[in-house]
Amino acid sequence: MAHVMAGTRWSPETEEGLVFPNPDEIIREDEIHAALANTVEAAKDPQNIRRILQKARENAFLNTAQDSPQHEFIQALSLEETATLLNIPIENQELMQEVYNTALEIKQRIYGDRIVLFAPLYVSNFCQGSCQYCGYRGSNREMERSVLDEEDLKKEVRVLEQNGHKRLVVLCGEHPMYPFNQFLQDVRVIADVKTGTSGEIRRMNVEIPPLSVSDCKRLKATDCVGTYTIFQETYHRETYAQMHPRDQGTKSDYNYRLLCMDRAQMGGLDDVGLGALFGLYDYRFEVLGLLMHADHLERTYRCGPHTISVPRLQPAKNTPLSEHTDWLVNDDEFKKIVAIIRIAVPYTGMILSTRETPEIRRMCIRMGVSQFSAGSHTDVGSYSSSDVQEAATECSSKGQFSLSDTRTPAEVIKDLLRMGFVPSWCTACYRCQRTGEQFMAIAKKGNIGDLCQPNALLTLAEYLLDYADDEAKELGWAVIEREQHRIQNPNRLAAFQRKLERICNGERDLYF
Repeated sequence: MAHVMAGTRWSPETEEGLVFPNPDEIIREDEIHAALANTVEAAKDPQNIRRILQKARENAFLNTAQDSPQHEFIQALSLEETATLLNIPIENQELMQEVYNTALEIKQRIYGDRIVLFAPLYVSNFCQGSCQYCGYRGSNREMERSVLDEEDLKKEVRVLEQNGHKRLVVLCGEHPMYPFNQFLQDVRVIADVKTGTSGEIRRMNVEIPPLSVSDCKRLKATDCVGTYTIFQETYHRETYAQMHPRDQGTKSDYNYRLLCMDRAQMGGLDDVGLGALFGLYDYRFEVLGLLMHADHLERTYRCGPHTISVPRLQPAKNTPLSEHTDWLVNDDEFKKIVAIIRIAVPYTGMILSTRETPEIRRMCIRMGVSQFSAGSHTDVGSYSSSDVQEAATECSSKGQFSLSDTRTPAEVIKDLLRMGFVPSWCTACYRCQRTGEQFMAIAKKGNIGDLCQPNALLTLAEYLLDYADDEAKELGWAVIEREQHRIQNPNRLAAFQRKLERICNGERDLYF
């Protein structure tokens, strides 16, 4: 059975004759519960776990593929196999360590030591949503509401660029005080802001309320947007209804939100990001829900998600539920979530925000996280605030949720460099249309490093020359000297060194 659905007041539908898949056939709750119930004993068998992990390695390294996959989305494990890993008892440290080791092995093979950095930019915190866990919810009368005007928006972007950021995720709530037309205008404003020698935003992702097909086409037409991200929050229908009361906003419609990525595909936004908010319901169910949603997109449109985000519930002002639920995820469970998602979908980018502490973030980049926010603020207008430190460290009256990593971008970057990682602001694959089948053909040959590695190092060199302090320069140039020799193709290494010299002589935005 197919469904026909209208838009919302924030994003009305003008397309006619649209038919959508049945949401009940996308997220099949009975199958998820059955997979979890039927694999409890299998999760205690070390040989079975090792068989699953070996299969994941072979699929991740494309050892079993006859032809090059057509898309970056590869689901390396079945629903039952993933459920088995999720059912491994946390206290079984030996098996869990094997899971962590496998995730690290896969992550290193595909992503190496590269960590892509970005920052969130909130343009409005007006919202009619009813999310019981969110400080932005419309019923929170203690929330100070604001919208960035054009000049304030430019100030925010300039500050972000002056901190070295090249990639943003732009966010807003759903409210008539900030209509979608304004968002489209703001996207264009952000794209035009330039500062200094190389200050510019080269990739802009968005995390906004669900759009109609017609508005997806309008967003695509700006030619400014990369990934279109929306979190389902929870894939468990009963919990979703409890968290989003029907009389308090349009977000109460589970099916409309679930089909947002179908509308995106129909509207030409084929680069999408999924996520669940861990802590609202059983984390095992949410992981399987994410993978089931991703599999639907791949089977239906031959285009699985580009990224999966793993936010964990954090306190928010005047929002008691954000601290008191029956499903809060502890640190060991969270590490398990990250590792298993990396094993299950090896080529999908995994995003970790500053909701997490520096300690947890350090651990998770060794288990599968490939993208990191740095120096994040969740207050509208707080990047250009006169009291930036207070804005970063306090859950102020305008923040969506509290932050656990309040370090500046420079501090995050130096920490990554000390650990031997390569901070990256690369956007080359998107700009060269090197995605999908093209990317996977390169991946199958094991040549990702000959593109991603030099491009990451070139963006790091830009940062060191334009923004870094003396300590970061010392650390960074040492990393570049070491990491360039991991470029296996001698011709590519020589070409990299020529581009690096050009950057040192003043050129910018060079890539392969």
